[in-house]
Amino acid sequence: MKSFNLIDKTNGGSIKSDLLSGITVALALVPEAVAFAFVAGISPVVGLYGAFMMGLVTSVFGGRPGMISGATGAMAVVMVNLVIQGNELGGSDSMGLQYLFATLLLAGIIQVSAGILRLGKFVRMIPHSVMMGFVNGLAIVIFLSQLGMFKSKGVWLEGSSLFIMISLVLATMLIMWLLPLLTKKIPAALTAILVISTVVILGNLETETVKSFIVANGGNSIKAGLPIFQIPLISFSFETLFFIAPYAFILAAIGLIESLMTLNLIDELTDSHGSGNRECVAQGAGNILNGFFGGMGGCAMIGQSIINVKSGGRGRLSGITAALALLIFILFGSNYIEQVPIAALVGVMFMVVIGTFAWSTFKVWNKVPVADVLVIILVTLITVFFDLALAVLAGVIVSSLVFAWENAKRIRARKIIDEHGVKHYEIFGPLFFGCIELFNSKFDVKNDPEEIIIDFKESRIVDQSAIECVNKLTERYLKSGKNIHLRHLSSDCIKLIKKAEKICDVNVLEDPDYFVAIDNFRNVQNSAIKKK
Repeated sequence: MKSFNLIDKTNGGSIKSDLLSGITVALALVPEAVAFAFVAGISPVVGLYGAFMMGLVTSVFGGRPGMISGATGAMAVVMVNLVIQGNELGGSDSMGLQYLFATLLLAGIIQVSAGILRLGKFVRMIPHSVMMGFVNGLAIVIFLSQLGMFKSKGVWLEGSSLFIMISLVLATMLIMWLLPLLTKKIPAALTAILVISTVVILGNLETETVKSFIVANGGNSIKAGLPIFQIPLISFSFETLFFIAPYAFILAAIGLIESLMTLNLIDELTDSHGSGNRECVAQGAGNILNGFFGGMGGCAMIGQSIINVKSGGRGRLSGITAALALLIFILFGSNYIEQVPIAALVGVMFMVVIGTFAWSTFKVWNKVPVADVLVIILVTLITVFFDLALAVLAGVIVSSLVFAWENAKRIRARKIIDEHGVKHYEIFGPLFFGCIELFNSKFDVKNDPEEIIIDFKESRIVDQSAIECVNKLTERYLKSGKNIHLRHLSSDCIKLIKKAEKICDVNVLEDPDYFVAIDNFRNVQNSAIKKK
C-alpha cells in the first residue's frame, strides 16, 4: 500500500500522541454518533457502528492520515427522509433501515467509482473564498448543533442546572486553552474531559451525561455486540433501484464533498498533502461495509479531525485508535463512557468551533475583491441554512461566473495596416463564450481592406462558442469578397479547430517567419496562393 504511515514522524507525530488523540476523538464521537442517529430516525447503536466502521476503514485505506470519519449530520439529514419513505414503501417500521443499508451500498459504489476515475482532483478547483465560507459555515453549524445539548427532555435548562452546565463548559474550554501554554505533551481535550468528569462524579453534580442524553432521546444504552454481516432484507428490483438511486447519489456527493474539503483543510493545518482519489475509494469502501454490517455510514468529520490534529494525531494510528476505542466503548466500556458529562464534550466542540472559524475573514474583508466577499457570505449562509454540498456547488458556480465575466472584459484587439495595405488584428486575451459579443465588435467588415489577418499570438481559442464565432466572422468577410487569415494558433487551438473542421473552414496564411499550424488546411492555403 502506497504511503502507509501508521505514525507520521516527519510531521511531528508519535505513538503517544496518536494514541492519546485517538482516545480523545473516540470520547467525542459517542454523543455525536448518537445524536446523528436520532436525527436520521434510527437506533443509536447503528450510528455508533457507522462511526466505528467508517473510522477504521478510512484510517487504514484513506488518502489523508490523521483525518477522522464517522456518522455526520449532513448525511443524517438526507437519511431521515429515506428511512421514513422506506418504512412506507416496505409497510413496516423496520424496512426503512434496510433501505438505508441498500442505499449505502450503492452510494459506496459511486464513491469508489469516483476514486477510480480520479475525480478527486476536482476539489482543487474549489476557490479559497469557497473554502473560507465552508469552514465559517461549518463552524456555525457545529456551534448551533451544540446548543441542543442545553436542553433536557426537549426543554431548555434553567436555574441551577443551566448555571452548572455553563460553568462546566467554560471550565472545559479554560483547561483546553491554558494547558497547551504549560505543556503540549498531554492532549488538552482528553485532559479536560477527564478533569470535568472527575469533578462531576466526585462532586455529585446534577448535570446531563451521555447516559441521560441517550435516555432522553428514547434510547437505553450504547452497549452492544459486534456488528453482524447481513445482506439488506429488501426486494432487489428496478422499483427499489429507482427509489434508492437518487438518495444514493445525494449521499455519495455530500460525503465526497465534505470529505475532500476536510482533506484540504487538514492538508493546510499539517502542511502536508493527502490523496483525494484514494480518499474517495476509502469513503466508498467504508459505506459499502456499513451497508453489509448495519451501520449508518458517513464521511469525514471536520470537527473530530481538527480535535485529532490539535491533540497531536498525525498518522493513521490516531484514526485506528479512535475507531477501536469506540468499539471497546460499545462492547465493554459503556458504563464508564455514559458517565461523561455532556458539558465536557460541548466545551471541546466549542473550542473546535473557535479553531475552525476562519477569523482571517475579518482581516481580509477590505483587501479582497467584493465578489470574493460575497462568495464567502453566500457559502456560509447556504451551509448554515441548507447543506454543505449545495453551498460548495453554489460557491463554485458563482466564482466561475465572476471569473468568466472578468476575463470576458479583457479581450482586446490592436489594429494595424501594413505597407501592403493588409489590415492586422492582433488579439489579446482568451476568446471564449463570455466575450463573443465584445470580440465581434472589434471588427469592421464593411470598411476593412481586401486582405485581413487575425493574429492569435497573444490569445487563445478556448471553447466551441469561440470556434463558432470565428467561423461566422469568416463567413461575413467571405460574403463581402474579402480574404481572412488566421495566424499563430496555439496547440490547444489547433485541437479545437481540428474537431470543428466542418463548421470552421478558414483560410490559413502561410507566414514566412512563423510556423502556422493546421496541416489539414494545406490544400486550402495552396489554392489561395495560386489565386493570387
